Amino acid sequence: MQFRQQALAKLQSPEELDLPVRFARPQGWLVLSVTVLAMAAASVWAVTGSVASTVDAPAVLTHNQGSYLLQSPVAGQVTAVVAKQGQRLGADAPVLKVRTAEGETVVRTVDAGRVSALAATVGQIIRTGADVAAVEKVAHADDPLYATVYVPAESAAAIPAHAAVDLTVQSVPAQEYGVLRGHVTSVDRAAQSASQIAAFLGDSQLGEQFTKDGRPVAVTVSLDESAATESGYAWSSAEGPPFSLSSMTMATGSVRLADQHPVDWLLP
Repeated sequence: MQFRQQALAKLQSPEELDLPVRFARPQGWLVLSVTVLAMAAASVWAVTGSVASTVDAPAVLTHNQGSYLLQSPVAGQVTAVVAKQGQRLGADAPVLKVRTAEGETVVRTVDAGRVSALAATVGQIIRTGADVAAVEKVAHADDPLYATVYVPAESAAAIPAHAAVDLTVQSVPAQEYGVLRGHVTSVDRAAQSASQIAAFLGDSQLGEQFTKDGRPVAVTVSLDESAATESGYAWSSAEGPPFSLSSMTMATGSVRLADQHPVDWLLP
């Protein structure tokens, strides 16, 4: 009965048509405006913006022509090691001497370069085809260094031309001197085997190390030069390390991949 009386009272009351209708409070309009602006900004960014990503991979600082493994053409006992590690030799220069049943044989370089490693010692018995030295092929002492970054094959296609590369050099404290700057000059089309990497670097262990998770693609990086640093190359710090860099120095390369539009990965 009480509800019926309230209903009758409501019907008998006049309509308040002359009063303004308030759809929302000012605070509500403010929230709605901010939401609309945020959605509009997100839509514009999704269409016109980009997301930068990088791939990290092992790298080696070398001269662009690479190295080669010098092998003994004969089996016998090493009687003398003529060359020294770090020495620059011309083509057909003597490296060591091996005594065989037929006499003494001199093992010579194939191409001119710098002896980066010696694997033979006096008195050692070696077999035919044994690796006795690694020789880095470099024409001149002031030839620039390059970095070879061994990127996973599935990431190689996303590397654009002249992509920026940051190199964390093992022998340089990154917290103090920063990272080495460079840009991509070429990306190999085919993945490399352990033997191919070993042939280029002159180190079979590196070939096995860089292929333990699959065959990588070699990315050649030109180091940015700078006359203001001791090393002659540009670093993320102002001066870089107070010493020069040498070839066959290990590093980790962070290669910037092609920018992706957010709409490409936000939409299913």
